[in-house]
Amino acid sequence: MFFRKIKYLILLVSIFSEFALNAQKDSAIKSVDSLRVSFLQAQSTQLQALERARLQDSLKKIELEIKIGALSTADNTKKQELLAELAQLKNKDSERILFKKHKIDSLKKFVHGYAVIPFLDDTLFSIYAKFGSLSAKDRADAITKRIAMLADNYFFKSDSLYCIPSETTTDIAYGEFIVMSISENDALWQNTNTEKLADQYRILICQSIADYKNATSWQMILKQIGLAFLVLLILGLLIYFIIRLFKFSQIKIEHNKDRWLSGIKIRSYELFTSKSQLKFILRINSFLKWVLILSAIYLALPILFSIFPWTKGFAGELFFYFITPIKNIFLGIWSYLPNLITIIIIVFVFRYILKGIQYLKNEVESGSLKLPGFYPDWANPTFQIIKVLLYAFMFIVVFPYLPGSDSPVFQGVSVFLGVLFTFGSSGSLSNVIAGLVLTYMRAFKIGDRVKIGEISGDIIEKSLLVTRIRTIKNEIISIPNSNVMNSHTINFSSDAAKNGLIMHTTVTIGYDVPWKNMHQALVDAALRTEYVLPEPKPFVLQTSLEDFYVSYEINVYTRDPNKQASIYSQLHQNIQDCCNEVGIEILSPHYRSARDGNNTTIPVNYLNKDYKAPTFNVKIDKNEL
Repeated sequence: MFFRKIKYLILLVSIFSEFALNAQKDSAIKSVDSLRVSFLQAQSTQLQALERARLQDSLKKIELEIKIGALSTADNTKKQELLAELAQLKNKDSERILFKKHKIDSLKKFVHGYAVIPFLDDTLFSIYAKFGSLSAKDRADAITKRIAMLADNYFFKSDSLYCIPSETTTDIAYGEFIVMSISENDALWQNTNTEKLADQYRILICQSIADYKNATSWQMILKQIGLAFLVLLILGLLIYFIIRLFKFSQIKIEHNKDRWLSGIKIRSYELFTSKSQLKFILRINSFLKWVLILSAIYLALPILFSIFPWTKGFAGELFFYFITPIKNIFLGIWSYLPNLITIIIIVFVFRYILKGIQYLKNEVESGSLKLPGFYPDWANPTFQIIKVLLYAFMFIVVFPYLPGSDSPVFQGVSVFLGVLFTFGSSGSLSNVIAGLVLTYMRAFKIGDRVKIGEISGDIIEKSLLVTRIRTIKNEIISIPNSNVMNSHTINFSSDAAKNGLIMHTTVTIGYDVPWKNMHQALVDAALRTEYVLPEPKPFVLQTSLEDFYVSYEINVYTRDPNKQASIYSQLHQNIQDCCNEVGIEILSPHYRSARDGNNTTIPVNYLNKDYKAPTFNVKIDKNEL
């Protein structure tokens, strides 16, 4: 009970430790996320402050330029002061741009832009910076809608899309319609200036609209439909030939089954008959057929979707779904190879260690190697214990190299299985411990005739959980080892080979029979019995002198305790014969014999040929007449 409590306590500590580790991991992740958010907020605040300073400097620069233009040519001193102040603002603006670029470069590690996808799932470019009250996402959505509106204009001409520089931005416009405005922050995100970036985006927009109009023209749609029908026709022919091919292979297999298939045997056990082998191969044939058909259909779908511009995005996704798992499997196998080689080496080392221990076990078990105080019948159970401990240690060593061993799900399942094993095996563990104790107590071994509680029989199996006994009626009785430990055990065979087992039975005879005659008759009966040893000689004990009879106990030696039932049966038969031969009647304790006119109870074949029943004796007293 103490060890069981300790075991439960260790289990609870391990569970709480696991929860504590997970809580620490979660808190660490949350801490990292909060630090990242704080960093982004700080950087964004600095960029907004820089933008406000830029606007103020721009206004001040415009004001200075106006003042310089208003001065007369004679006022050189004032003009030089204003020009110096304007140059200072320009230098400050250059420093501000460099500082802002540094901040934006630090943000590129964390910030992901919002794609502008006007049509056909083709990304033109991404928006990273906000503009005024619009966030980057709002800007990307608004630009997407405006480009889509240009594509819907039947009279759209790419020459009419142009760039207009303004005070703080460069705009891309179509007539009076502003498609998008490119700020200084947008240019810094792309490591260029606003004019170059605006021209680059204008070219992308024009090319995208032209491609969209070309892909959605009636002539192109008709070509795409015809190409789709061609793909479907090829797919149908491919499926037809796949079905014909596997039908041919099925007929070929069935036709040559007697020549190709002879069943699979492992020594004398037939694992697969030829019929079951044929059935299994035909199932594999059918399975491969459907795998090829479904693979052909799945690979044809991306081709069909890629033909039409509206579904071209689905083509890439379907192909991605098909290729990615295969690629991940091969990459996973490739990346796992070092761990797999490590596991193979560990298993190889442990296997040969176990073989070395098994060799020592065989030597001890056969008697070739003798260890002081260690019995040969301990060799196999000790080896089994060491093997279990070695396997457990090997699993502990291998566990970190197993795939997914660091996964919280894997660890949770391991804890759950440990809880189930702990609470579900309490009774089994007591039987295992009792089995180990019985092994090293050497209370009995295989083949011994024993009596455990009220059950007698021969030991046929000893395991960690149960002991099995075969009774003289060929009944197999399984007794849990914990019950064996809690019961008294009589071993009839342990000392029989050396000193012989003493078997005894009791006969009750009346006082009218001389005890010496009875002793001799019982000894003679014992010596006639098979499996009874002549030496030491059988002996008789008079166990009691009752009111009507004397109890005689005949004791015999035997070295065959497993034949007790047969020995007792023959001994009883021989006692009857020997007593009858010497004229001793075996009567019940309260039997009264009236000899006048009555036959003896001894069988006829033991009596003399001239035996006659005694006559009735009548005595007459003359004085009473």
